[in-house]
Amino acid sequence: MNREQEDMQFLGLYGVYKESFKIILSWRNIFSQITLTLVLPFSFIFLIHIQISHFLYRKIIHNIEEIIETPQGTPQYQNLSDMITSEYATFWLFKLVYFTFLFIFLLLSTSAVVYTIASFYTARDITFSKVMSVIPMVLKRLMVTFMCTIFAFLAYNAMAVFIFIVYALTIGVQSGGILGLVVIGILYLIGFVYLAVVWQLSSVVTVLEDSYGVEAMMMSNELIKGKMGLSLLIFLKLIVSFILVQFLFKKVEVVFVHGWRLSLVDRTAFGMLRFLMMSHLFIFGLVLQSVLYFVCKSYQYQNIDESDLLDDLEDYHGEYYEPLKAKDVHQEQSHV
Repeated sequence: MNREQEDMQFLGLYGVYKESFKIILSWRNIFSQITLTLVLPFSFIFLIHIQISHFLYRKIIHNIEEIIETPQGTPQYQNLSDMITSEYATFWLFKLVYFTFLFIFLLLSTSAVVYTIASFYTARDITFSKVMSVIPMVLKRLMVTFMCTIFAFLAYNAMAVFIFIVYALTIGVQSGGILGLVVIGILYLIGFVYLAVVWQLSSVVTVLEDSYGVEAMMMSNELIKGKMGLSLLIFLKLIVSFILVQFLFKKVEVVFVHGWRLSLVDRTAFGMLRFLMMSHLFIFGLVLQSVLYFVCKSYQYQNIDESDLLDDLEDYHGEYYEPLKAKDVHQEQSHV
C-alpha cells in the first residue's frame, strides 16, 4: 500500500480526512467522472424530491383544511375527499419512485468509489470504464446487504416503539417518568447512529470481501471495535455537515431568492451551487468510509496482502467476480 498498514491504525480524524483528500486529489479525473455520472444524479434526485414533496404536501394540507369546513354529504365534500385520496396516492407513489432511484444510485456510487479506493491502495492504474464495469458484478451483493440493513433498522425501531409504549403505559410521567423517557430517547439515538455506522462500513466489506448481508454487518461490527470513537465521529461530522449545508442554503433561499426579485440566471446559479455542494459532500463521505475500512483493518491487525487484493480486483474484469477470501487476510498479532 502507499502507506504501511501498521501506520494506518494510528490515523485519527485529521489523518483520515487528510488521507481522503489526498486520494481524491491524486485521482481527481476518476472521481470527477464518478461524480458527473453517479453522484450528481443522486444529489439531483434528493434535492428535487424535497421540492416536489413539499409541493404535494402543501396541496394535501390545503384540501384537508377545505374539507374540514365543508358540510358532509355535499358534492363539494365528495370531490375534496376524492381529491385528497388521489393526492395521497400520488404522494406515496412519488415516494416509492424516489426511494427506488435513490437506492439504485446510492449502490452504484458506493461500489464505484470503494473499488476506486481499493485500486488506489494497490497502486493499480484504472480507467473510468473499468470502474463502471465492476458495478454490475457487485450490485446484487450490495442490494442484499442494504436490504438486511433496512430490516435491522425496522426491527430496531419496532423494538424502540414497543419499549416506549410499555414504559409510557406502566410508568408514564409520574415518579420521574419524564427523565426515563429522555434516557430512553438518548439510548435510542446512540443505537441508531451505531447501526448507521455499521451499515456504512458493511457496504465496503461487501465490495472488497466475500461477506455480504448479515455476515457483512457482523464483520463491520467487529471491525469498528477499538475505532468506535473515530467511526462515530466521522459519521456525526458528515451528518452535521449535511444538515448545516441544507440549513444555510434554506436560510439564504428565504432571504435572497424569495425575498429579493432575482433573475432566472441568479436563481439557477444558486441552485447549481447547492447542487454541487451536496454532490461533493456525498462523494467525500463515501471516500471517508472506504479509508476508515482500511484503518480498522490495520487496527485489528488484519493486513490485506497487496498482491492478493490486486488479484481480486483483476477478477472483477474476468468472467466472474471473486472477492477477498479468508486466506487473503493475514491475521498478524504484532505488538506496536
